[in-house]
Parts: sequence; structure tokens; C-alpha cells
Amino acid sequence: NSDSASFLPELPSATQLRQARNHTIGSIEPIDNKGLYLRILVPVNLQDLAGETRILQLLQPVPKALATTAEAVQDVYQEYQQLSYSRTSLREVFALTLTLVMMLAMLGAVAIAFVLSRRLSAPLTVLAKGTKAIASGDYSTMLPAHGKDELGVLVQSFNSMTQQLGDATKAADRNRARVEAARGYLETILAYLSSGVIALNRRGELRTFNQAASNILGVDLEAYVGLTLDKINAKQTRLENFLLTIEKSNLHDSPEKDDLQAQIELATAQGKQVLTLRGTRLPDRGYVVVFDDATTMVQAQRDAAWGEVARRLAHEIKNPLTPIQLSAERMAHKLHDKLDGDDAKMLKRSTETIVNQVDALKRMVNEFSEYARSPAPQLQKLDLNKLIEEVISFYDLPAIQITLQLEKQTCCIRGDSTMLRQVIHNLLQNAQDALTEKTQAVITVKTRIEGAMLVLTVADNGAGFPAEMLLHAFEPYMTTKSHGTGLGLAIVKKIIDEHKGSIKIENNSETDMESGTVKNAGAIVTISIPLLVEG
Repeated sequence: NSDSASFLPELPSATQLRQARNHTIGSIEPIDNKGLYLRILVPVNLQDLAGETRILQLLQPVPKALATTAEAVQDVYQEYQQLSYSRTSLREVFALTLTLVMMLAMLGAVAIAFVLSRRLSAPLTVLAKGTKAIASGDYSTMLPAHGKDELGVLVQSFNSMTQQLGDATKAADRNRARVEAARGYLETILAYLSSGVIALNRRGELRTFNQAASNILGVDLEAYVGLTLDKINAKQTRLENFLLTIEKSNLHDSPEKDDLQAQIELATAQGKQVLTLRGTRLPDRGYVVVFDDATTMVQAQRDAAWGEVARRLAHEIKNPLTPIQLSAERMAHKLHDKLDGDDAKMLKRSTETIVNQVDALKRMVNEFSEYARSPAPQLQKLDLNKLIEEVISFYDLPAIQITLQLEKQTCCIRGDSTMLRQVIHNLLQNAQDALTEKTQAVITVKTRIEGAMLVLTVADNGAGFPAEMLLHAFEPYMTTKSHGTGLGLAIVKKIIDEHKGSIKIENNSETDMESGTVKNAGAIVTISIPLLVEG
């Protein structure tokens, strides 16, 4: 080779020289265009005059096979070093990639689950909507078919149930409508029924009634709904006979028992009230009672009977009275001068007794005749206050004080002045008879207007009506006086009834401050007559 430099060995690097000054170093390294060489650098401790250290270098070529292996190892090592340097970056990249993949997988899973849940829950949502519709009362909702799986069977069953509920609801509505119609029909009949009707439940409590029942009994039964008969009796003692009759019949639980049929009497301020009762047991073990006010009918029957008695009295008794009276007077006239003093006086007393008793019989027969005759009243416009003042003017009673408290405004009615004058006379006469033994006797006559009625009150401070008479005061021949026929109040009631009015009697009671007992302080007679409506 002509190049002299090719005979020179490859010099070490400056770094290798610095290292070799301290100790021996060796390495295998490639040399360009020559392959691998083993380089050994050994310091030589021979110092020259300049003091520099000498370094001995040995270069020995590596066998080719070994060189090839070394190069391969070197390449692998370098690759390892590169991979080692990039391991952290790769780890981060792999972690980020794995995270992204997991997130995508989770999002995909959530999306798939949402889609599947929507598909699976769609029939349940429809069922929920259908259930809400049924809960709100809409039974026309039908759900769409959903295959033949379990959900499909459930939807089909739900539709079948909805249809059955709808049919049942319609049937119930029709039945309810029929029941309401029947109830309305029954209530309408009961409302316009003149007979009183009350119904009890199986426990004997008042369940229902009609307006006629309250009107006949004179009690607002609405306040007693739900109460038993004994509790009602404790609050309305006047109805004791009525309630006990029903309770006794209701106590028998045997369905074969005969229906109740009875006639009872109640004491009222207007006199005796006669009720006819009919009762029967209901299918639910309750009890129903129908009753009528037979007072008017019974009174009419009694009036007719008393009228017949009066006519017979007038015919059988009145006719012989005049001959008896004339015969007694003739006997006294013929025999008076023929007898001595004592016999003449005895004859006079006897004939006077006969004549007086005949006169009394005539008055009684006349009263009976008047009660039986009962002429129709001649109704015309009448100022009752003026009529009262006119009648009072005839009464000049020094031992009795008569007090007038008349309504200031005009009190006109349609009435018969003759009959009403007789009514006032009878009431004043009764009050006067009740005050015969009273030292400070007072009769008070009042009139007042209450709505469409004119109310006349005659009160006294006598002994009042006996308790046994209150129930029968308006019956003929009912009296507590030693004289009289007992027709006075009966005639008064008859006249007031013909004037379409009402009459009631009661006692005015007061409490004795010393003993604390309640005693009668006089009688009160109250008459109500409709006012005249002009125009």
C-alpha cells in the first residue's frame, strides 16, 4: 500500500488516554473498514525529562466469528438501550391507550345496556301508563300486543283485566243509576205521602223518615237520626206511648210475628191526638212503621155520634118538658089557695124546683141542639179587635180585672161574628168560673200577628186545667164544674175548625220559692185564625 498512514495503528481517543494514565484499560471497539479490534492501553512508568507518562497500546484484531457475534450482541444491546430509554413513554402510551379502550368499552356497554333496557322496559312503561289510566277511572285503554313471551302474556292479561273492569264498572254504574232512580222515586212518594213513615235499622236506631212523620208528631226527627227509641223517648216524653208501642213490637225478632196494627192516643196542646199505626219487619231485620193522624176522622165520628145523641135528646126530652113545666105551674096556681100555710109553701117550693129543673134541661137540650145543628158559618170581613172590645164591654166584674193587650194594627179576618162572639163569651165565662175563689183575679186578653196568622190568647191566674182534663178538654160533656154541660170548649173548637184555625190549651206554671215545687198559675187558651188577605 502506498499510503504510509495505513501502517500506523488507530490512535486512542483523548478520553481513553486520560483513563489509561491511571490504570490499564481494555475494550473491543470497531475500527472503520477494519472490523473489531481489541484495544489495551497500559501506562508505562518511564518518565522522560519532560515528566510525561508513556502509554503502551496493543491492537489485536478480533476473530471474524467472534466479531460477528460481538456486533450482533452490540446491536441487541443498543436496541435494548433504546427500548430501555423509551420504556416510560411506551408505558404512558399503553396506559392512555388502555384507558381509552376501556372508556370506549364502558360507553359501548352503557349504550348497549340503555338500548336493551329501553327495549325490555318499553312494555313495562306501557303497563305503567295503563295502570295510571285505570287508577284514574279510564277503562277504555287497551295496550298494544307485545309478542308471545312473558311480557306479551302479561300485556294480554292486563287488557283482559281492563276490559272486565270496564264491563263491571258499567254494570255497577247502571245498577247505581237504577238504585238512585228507585231511591228518588221512593223519596218522592214518601215526600208527598200524607202518612208518616219511619224506618229503624236492625239495632233499633232511627234510620230514615219522611216529612209527614215530623209534621204529624210535631217533632223535627232529623235531630234524632241514629238514636234508639229509648233515647228519643228520654228527650220527647210526649211521644212515650207511640215509641213504646213500636219498641215492644220491634223486640220480637221472630219473622212469623204478625204485623203491628194499633191505635194510640197522644196528649197535645190542641187536645188528644189519635194515631193509627201499622208496622212490619224489613228483609234486613230492620223495622218500618206507617202511621196516620186519625184525630180528625175520630173527632168527626164522635161529633156525628154526639150530634145524633143531641138530636135524640131534643126529640125525646124537649117535647115533654113544656107540658111538665105547664102542669107544675097550673098545680101551683090551682092548689095554692086551697092549702094552708105550710102545705102551700111546700107546694110552691116543689113547683119552683120542677120549673127550674125543666129550664135547666131546656138549656142543656138547646146547647146539645146547637152543637148538633152546626150551621155553616157566614164568613165576611171582620175586625177581631173591635169584636173583642164589644164583648168585653158587657163584662162589668168588680172582683175580676180584665186586661186588654190588643194588636195596634188592624186585625181583619174572614169570620162569622155571631160564632166568634160565642167563642169569646165561652172563654171569658170559663175564665170567670175558674176565678170564683181567687182574691186578686185577673183575665188577660191578647191579640198579636204571627206571620199570616192572628193569635188570640185568653189567660187567667186561676188553678188551671186539671192534668186529666188536658187530654179530653175538647170532647163533649167534659167539664170539672158542678154546673154546665161540658160543651163549651167542644163548641169553641168546632167553630175555630170551621174558620180554618187551631186552638190549644195549656197551664201557666210557676215555681214556689219556698218549696221549690212547680204549680199551676192559671190557664191559657190560644187561638190562631188566618188573617184576611185582600186583593
